[in-house]
Amino acid sequence: MQRRHSDPEQYFREQASTTARHVLPFVERVRPLTGEMTVAEIGCGGGGNMLPLLEAGCTVYGIDVNSRAISLAEQSFAGHPARERLTLIASDIYDVDPTSLPPFDLIIMRDVLEHIHDQERFIGHLYRFVKPGGGVFIAFPPFMMPFAGHQQMCEGPAGRLPYLHLLPRKLYALTLRMFGETRGRIEGLLEIKDTRLHLWRFHRIVRRSPFRVAREELWLVNPNYEVKFGLRPRRLPKALNIPWMREFFVTTCYVFLTRQ
Repeated sequence: MQRRHSDPEQYFREQASTTARHVLPFVERVRPLTGEMTVAEIGCGGGGNMLPLLEAGCTVYGIDVNSRAISLAEQSFAGHPARERLTLIASDIYDVDPTSLPPFDLIIMRDVLEHIHDQERFIGHLYRFVKPGGGVFIAFPPFMMPFAGHQQMCEGPAGRLPYLHLLPRKLYALTLRMFGETRGRIEGLLEIKDTRLHLWRFHRIVRRSPFRVAREELWLVNPNYEVKFGLRPRRLPKALNIPWMREFFVTTCYVFLTRQ
């Protein structure tokens, strides 16, 4: 496990940096941000992604099923000069009444969709929260990329083994036990395996949804690796952008969906 996974302040700073340097410029190629916009982050965690949105003048809503994460966000934004433009909600998004919130110009989800069960239902549900002409930014690691199983969260050697999560489920669980991982962590990693999201499957879900892809970028070197590891972000070369083959090399997909 890396230090950032146990240091909320560092994780907050890293999220804010990547969103400011890479996510918002991507979004603004489709839809410029203005102070009149109302934006939500679903799966906001400790809130780092919301900081650049507040600094851009947006009214921001952070929604997360994890009440502890919302408490961390409350602490992070306590005393912030734009705190009155931030609303934090500890709830499952399915339990939130869309009519209780303003329709959103933009919804942001970074590294969240791959954790959600029944992603097709979820994408359809987002439609109820987005105003006509609004959009959704999604970033997710395709399941077959080296560390999409989140095995980097492991305490032992398993955290340094790329593609380990591609083992058959029972063998994967056995391997994690052999490396000394706790039962709780193994169950969490197996759930990620169960909710896996491939690029091809994501596009199939979008085609069946009320959204359309307005812009997409596939990354060989995830922009988040810049702040995490000092690596320069790099888009996927055309030579690797081949269906199925690219599933093994794309470390993150940036996509902007527009509501029809």
